[in-house]
Amino acid sequence: MTEMLQPKSVFDCFALVNKVPRPSKREEKIIDFLLQYGAGLGLATERDETGNVIIRKPATPGYENRPTVILQSHMDMVCEKNNDVEFDFDNDAIQTYVDGEWLKAKGTTLGADDGIGMAMQMAVLEAKDIEHGPLECVFTRDEETGLTGAEGMKPGFMSGRYLINLDSEDEGQIFISCAGGCRTLAEFDYTEETAPEGLFFARLKVKGLTGGHSGDDINKKRANANKLLVRFLYDTMQKVDVRLADIQAGGLHNAIPREAECILAVPMSHKEQLRIDLNVYTAEVEEEYCVTEPSVCFELESVAPMATLIDKSTSDRLIRALQAVDNGEFAHCQNIDLVETSSNLASIHMLADQKVIQVNSSQRSSILSARRNMSNTVKACYELAGARVNVGEGYPGWAMNPKSELLKVAVEQYKQLFDKEPKVLGIHAGLECGLFSEKYPGLDMISVGPTLRGVHSPDEKLLIPTVKMVWDHLLAILKNIK
Repeated sequence: MTEMLQPKSVFDCFALVNKVPRPSKREEKIIDFLLQYGAGLGLATERDETGNVIIRKPATPGYENRPTVILQSHMDMVCEKNNDVEFDFDNDAIQTYVDGEWLKAKGTTLGADDGIGMAMQMAVLEAKDIEHGPLECVFTRDEETGLTGAEGMKPGFMSGRYLINLDSEDEGQIFISCAGGCRTLAEFDYTEETAPEGLFFARLKVKGLTGGHSGDDINKKRANANKLLVRFLYDTMQKVDVRLADIQAGGLHNAIPREAECILAVPMSHKEQLRIDLNVYTAEVEEEYCVTEPSVCFELESVAPMATLIDKSTSDRLIRALQAVDNGEFAHCQNIDLVETSSNLASIHMLADQKVIQVNSSQRSSILSARRNMSNTVKACYELAGARVNVGEGYPGWAMNPKSELLKVAVEQYKQLFDKEPKVLGIHAGLECGLFSEKYPGLDMISVGPTLRGVHSPDEKLLIPTVKMVWDHLLAILKNIK
């Protein structure tokens, strides 16, 4: 398949990467692969105590006096699959296929975030016919679930003056700043109550949503499955007593949830009205999200009566808090067209063995004080509902550098290659550049990458022609940075 794809060296390397399992926090196999890969090329290869890998390549003849450039990507990937797909992310290779101009995976995330960045680094390391100064190719671990690889990196591991992060998702856009963020965990303790007679039990599912990245896609009016589920529960609470027996909704903290479900109970006398209400609600949601969620689907199926329920007080407080809590874009930047502050209700999981319901969310902002305010807003909502709440320390944003020499070269070379101006932007997502800027003050950085869509979901896809455009641009920058 890779013979059809250009540049061949990059797609060959991407195929190698996708053979190696690399879930976040379980990157041992890809770390071993990179160590063997660098050693096999005869290049200086090192792993730090956190698990980050660096492979150093000397300058090509005539470029020895050029400044060292760092190429950086993250080695882990978001592991999401469709419910009807059998796949083991700890052992199976990603199965890819070409659909027109797009490269996709069969029922799982593609891993182009950030496997395609890794592939470009590997292709540079292998190349014998490109011109560049000294290079450091850095592969960080666990970017997707907390940036812990970049956070654990000690000053001195990298020595370059310039850094090109290969983790962006729109060709033709050069990113020079990013949002900071943190996670908020709310825990609702509950007790079990014996289910009274005369209840109708049903499993309610929301599925078929688009999902996406909780930062980059948060302003695209994509529905949050958790919010849609709770919205119906809250509406029903206004008419009849609703009890919860179980709730398992959403997934990763950095993904807009695509699916959610719960087991609820209502008086048997309300059984038919519940179905009627869901039909009306479905029509309302379909109209509300007619553009962004054409495949939204609600299912209600009866289940056998359960012996116990979540105690009524906790069930009511949980539903009310989830209805009230902020979700989506909260504020827009004043000086550029970019989301400033947002929150994403990521997951709701009942842990029966611990008698606790955990609610995870993430808040982002390019302004630290605004992020703190957003986190406090979410925290206060759950505190009012009687939950224990912990707000994580989070990660810093990356401030814009208006005097960036690397940006100047990147813009000039893009214009020469494609006869048009690139867009210079900030991004409402966490990039490791924020942490690098703290550990390496003065490091000059940009972030670029080919066009990806549907990241952090099984709909993830890579626009094939943009890979060559980014590759050509990258080589031009390496040749001309002085």
